[in-house]
Amino acid sequence: MIVVGERINGNSKRVREAVVGRSADFIAREARLQVEAGADYVDVNAGTEAEREPDDMVWLVETVQSAVDKPLCIDSANPAALRAGLQAHKGQALVNSVSAEEARLEPVLDLVKGHGARVVALTLDDSGLPETTEQRIAIARKLAEAAERAGVARDDLFIDPLARAVGLENEQGAAFLDAVAGIRDSLPGAHVICGLSNVSFQMPARRLLNRTFLAMAMAKGLDAAILDPLDAGLMAVVCAGKALLGQDEMCLDFIQAYRSGRLGTQT
Repeated sequence: MIVVGERINGNSKRVREAVVGRSADFIAREARLQVEAGADYVDVNAGTEAEREPDDMVWLVETVQSAVDKPLCIDSANPAALRAGLQAHKGQALVNSVSAEEARLEPVLDLVKGHGARVVALTLDDSGLPETTEQRIAIARKLAEAAERAGVARDDLFIDPLARAVGLENEQGAAFLDAVAGIRDSLPGAHVICGLSNVSFQMPARRLLNRTFLAMAMAKGLDAAILDPLDAGLMAVVCAGKALLGQDEMCLDFIQAYRSGRLGTQT
């Protein structure tokens, strides 16, 4: 299970203030805490105005990579910011994101290929958000075909079937879970990822919903998630899920997590 730490995101007022004010200590601390909690990638999203975002992204990439020895997930809807972040990044980055929208698909894939990056591909096209499992799988295939044409390896492709808020659209949780299984079956070698907290938007007990949904999605084949690694209960679900799905040889990681107290009150 690949964990992408979500906490350095300009949608947070504190993070945005830190980016604008160049508070390197705050950003570095956020990065270190996420890596110490088990993040495999650290997401960096400046969330600033388009004209300044490329410079802010470069600062974020350099600041975080000076603090932690993990690759970054460069997160922006602004191609100029993505390009600037990739140019500053050391090693293989993950780009978040591309979609099947005509204006975005090929330019972003060309950028990804040119920098040898990996990419999150959203099951979104010019007709809008997918409603059904079948729509998600069809767009996923379209994305995989475009990635192959661009020369992006299947292992570098992370398909996101787009988890949506069950409090607003009650059927969307099941549609997402079925899409995970369908994408796993139809596109072997590709990863399946999601922004986990979307499913619980505007609901009470969000952590409970997120944890339960993650366990269900892992059972369907989800192998990556953008989440808050400082939620110890959520990370315990990741650890337990890997053990139960045969992804943790001899359950050694689970046993080590138990002995070190990382499973907390979940035991």
